[in-house]
Amino acid sequence: MSAVAGRPAQELSATDRIQTEIERAIQRNVKGLEYLASPAPAVGSSPKDVIYKRGTLNLYHYHPMSDEVYRVPLLIVMATSNRGYILDLAPGQSFVEFLLRSGYDVYLIDWSPPAPEEKSLRFEDYTLDFIPECVRRVRRDSGVKDLSLLGYCMGGVLSAIYAAIHPKTPPKNMVNFTTPIDFASMELFAKWSDKRFFDVDRLVDTMGNVPGELIFSGFEMLRPASRIAGQLQLWENMWNEEHVKSFRMFERWSTDTLPLAGEYFRQTIKELLWENNLYKGELLVGGKRASLRNISSPILHVVAEHDHIVPYQAAKSLIEQAGSADKEEVMLKGGHISLVAGANAQRRLWPKLDAWLSVRSV
Repeated sequence: MSAVAGRPAQELSATDRIQTEIERAIQRNVKGLEYLASPAPAVGSSPKDVIYKRGTLNLYHYHPMSDEVYRVPLLIVMATSNRGYILDLAPGQSFVEFLLRSGYDVYLIDWSPPAPEEKSLRFEDYTLDFIPECVRRVRRDSGVKDLSLLGYCMGGVLSAIYAAIHPKTPPKNMVNFTTPIDFASMELFAKWSDKRFFDVDRLVDTMGNVPGELIFSGFEMLRPASRIAGQLQLWENMWNEEHVKSFRMFERWSTDTLPLAGEYFRQTIKELLWENNLYKGELLVGGKRASLRNISSPILHVVAEHDHIVPYQAAKSLIEQAGSADKEEVMLKGGHISLVAGANAQRRLWPKLDAWLSVRSV
């Protein structure tokens, strides 16, 4: 690298700037070849054990990284469409690692692609079977009756439904990240799934499970130029090893979208997007009404200022409707993903969560 590289841009002469750009162009081409030839970076490397597995469900327990551990364990619920390693990208960039080093006992519900015979999974299976069974196993494994429940995006929706239909056995604390409640405010998704044009019954009846490629395409349509913009930015920063590494990790996760169980997808479209029943307090799950006013746990909801997937209008109803006496909503700078992962998350979300949860985990 040229000696001028560390000087402020305004101090560089035209010759210096040309020299710098030539060197970067050379490095960019060399790094571009390395990029194409090298394997994708490893992710999800924090040591963990699988303590329960059944079909699409995986329950992990991470190894502690602190001599002193908070009494109340933390159970994280991922969205069924996404892999959990977004929360454990790499050492030094891992939300899970941060929690472990801060003294939390961390469990995580992660999902595998549903098998063809799991196409009939519904909200009932996730909120009356999977999550309750994981709660029981966390309590048994930790030896502690209390636990905190953290849900990200649609994992937060499942967590909220679970808490709403189990008011007699609430989690000690609830944390939600970018959780949609008012699906009428998910305007782009609503247009994509308009009942006048979108035959969800035909799709599910024909395909069974809904392919991950279809789900990924739905997210892509929210910002159709974002992938091209990201690739252009990658090329401009190809000489920067940290930028390339970060891009590859996020790119791998964003394209690693899971299929959705057919009946779960059908319910999501009809009950949430078309009828908006969770927001209205009219969602019935196994004959039980999922009213958010039944939630009594202390609850923190963190939303992203620039979230193009779950806009604030769709998310704000969680705190408005929750029956908890101790409830807080925080809006932080960032987008749907950068809120929880990356440098922005390390500066903003992680310390905020630790400050809120630590005093409630003793």
